Order: sequence, then C-alpha cells, then structure tokens
Amino acid sequence: MKKKIISAIICLFIFAGTFAQELANFRRAPVVSPEIGEKTVTFRISAPQAKLVRLYGSWMRSSDSSLNMSKDTADIWVVTIQRPPEELYTYNFIVDGLNVNDPNNVFLQRDGTRYLSVLLVPGDLTSNYFEAGKRGNLRKVWYSSPTIGTTRRMYVYTPHGYETGKESYPVLYLLHGGGGDEDAWATMGRACQILDNLIEKKLAVPMICVMPNGNPSQEAARTTLLQERVLDRNSPGFANLYINSIVKDIIPYVEKNFRVIAKPEARAVSGLSMGGGHTLSVTNEHPGVFGYICPLSMGIRDSQTDIDEKLQGVKKAGYKLYWVACGSDDFLFEMAKSLDAALTRNGLDHTFFVTPGGHTWANWRIYLNTFGQLLFK
Repeated sequence: MKKKIISAIICLFIFAGTFAQELANFRRAPVVSPEIGEKTVTFRISAPQAKLVRLYGSWMRSSDSSLNMSKDTADIWVVTIQRPPEELYTYNFIVDGLNVNDPNNVFLQRDGTRYLSVLLVPGDLTSNYFEAGKRGNLRKVWYSSPTIGTTRRMYVYTPHGYETGKESYPVLYLLHGGGGDEDAWATMGRACQILDNLIEKKLAVPMICVMPNGNPSQEAARTTLLQERVLDRNSPGFANLYINSIVKDIIPYVEKNFRVIAKPEARAVSGLSMGGGHTLSVTNEHPGVFGYICPLSMGIRDSQTDIDEKLQGVKKAGYKLYWVACGSDDFLFEMAKSLDAALTRNGLDHTFFVTPGGHTWANWRIYLNTFGQLLFK
C-alpha cells in the first residue's frame, strides 16, 4: 500500500512539473519572423545552444552573402535588415553551418526537391501575388495518357464562379521548366493568385488554366512517391512524346471534362525555359491548335535548319498572338533573340518583351501578369 502511495506522489510531481513547463511555454511570447515593417524586416529564430547563426536571402547579391545574427536575452537570434524592394523572395537560416528554414514562418514554397521559407514584400509589383477577394479553385486531376502509356496528374485552375455557373471558358495551358512539375506554377509562380487578381480587376478574361507535368518519366510530382519510369531519351519518339500527349491526351480530357470553348482561338499555350521549348515544339509540330503562343525565357539555336519551314506552318495555320519574353541577363537571351529574328524574317507578327534580370521566377511571374491581360481578347 505504501509503495502505491509513493508511486502516486511521484506521478503527481511529474505531472505537475510537466504542466508547469507547458504553462511556461504557453505564456512565452511567440517568436515573430519575418516581421515586415515600413522600412525594415526583422528575422528571428530560437536556437539557444547555437554558437553562430546567419541569414541568407535571395535578395542578397550573391549566394556567398549572408548576415550574422545576434542573440538577445531570451536566447532568440535576431537580425533586422533594410526592407528589400517589393518582390517574392526565399530565405533560410544557417545555424552552426546547417541550413534550416524559418520554423515560425508558415509560408513555404517547394522548388523541386527543396522547401524554402518565403518573404513576400508588398508593393505595386507584388499586388497580384496576394490573395484576391474573389478566388478560383485549384484541382489536382488524374487523367489517362495513352500517348505516354500511364495515368498522370495535372493541376487545373478554374476561375471564381465556375462551379456555380454555366459559362464556357477559354483555356491557358501553362508549362513549367526543367526540375519543376505540375506544382511549380501554382506555388513558385503564384499563377492562381495572379489570375484571380487580374480577373477580379477585369484586366483579364476569366479563363481556365491547365498546368501539366512536363516530365514524361513521372506520373506526378515526386512528392507523391510514385516510381519514375525509365525512358530512352535517345529514342526517336522521345523528343515529341510530351508535346504529343498535350494535343492527344490533355486537351481532349480538358475539353471533355470541363466547360471550355473548344476552338483554337480559345486556347493559349505558354511555358518557361524547358516549358518554353515545349511551347515552341507543340505549336511548330501542331500548328493551328493554339491561337495564343507565349514562349518565355527560351528561343532557338541558329543551327536549327527547319525553323523557317516550321514557322511558315504556324503562319499559314493562323494565330491571334505570338508573345516572346526573356530577361536581358538570361543565359538563353541570345536564343530568344534568334527566335525574334526568325519570326521577323518569316513575317510573323509578334511581340518581343525584354526585361532586366535573368532566368528567374521574378521574371516569369511578371510575364504571366503581363501576357495574361492580352489573352482571348
């Protein structure tokens, strides 16, 4: 009996100590990071045992740059910086040499196999990157792809009012770059927020946006843990396997399962980098399918001997808009200039939209925000 009483007392003390600790944690002021002020941004992380903590952000001039943080009396490491120009940035802490995300920031984005903390600085440039008042929906759709020989996944954005209305919509097929997947434009590109805002402000026509997975070896993003297939990249059919699946599998599925206008003048295709290459290929190989053609940060090599023939096919089939964009510091800028020259040489009316900067999402979000206002008008 005495042993039971002693055990009960010990358990009571353990419970009381645990409760006291939980209460102390509950009463502790939450760590706020990042804290965006009018002129500054403050970052904080609790790392009591750390000897050195540094901050790295994509707004810094080079990947070798980072800032030392200092520890306050509550064992919180802190650094305050001048507020960067309006833009969407990523950042991380370096704790005793280990890169870690901000545990107090729920805003993360996935870049391939990496997850990164996000700093979204408000301003005119980023106003359409925030949530709009009237928001559409984003669906994860599985569809059959006989061309590739498997079931695959794509993201489909439907504008505000789609579920409750009867209207049919034009469609933008938006393609990601190398290392990305069907999630890239929705997360890093803020495609849904941009389209929601443009539509709400009546700057863009309400549209559906289809974001497929451009890696034919994948059924879906690697986060699904689905095994990737081994495909022979040297096979003659590999080069056009994905673009053929867009025309033969994806478009028919969308036009059967969504309320869309199934006409070339109601179809647009755009993509960045690798997706820009897919944009050029699918329109060159299947002229007349898309009325709006918008390759981003991509072009052609001067050694491409059949480009004049391909572009003449596009010209003969007809189109509503041909819009090319690239950053002046992009490593593919010369290829984009070659595409511009080929379009001019072949008499294809087009726009060559050049911005500062390089091969970055900062530019690709601007491009979507810009050409999105020109579609289907």
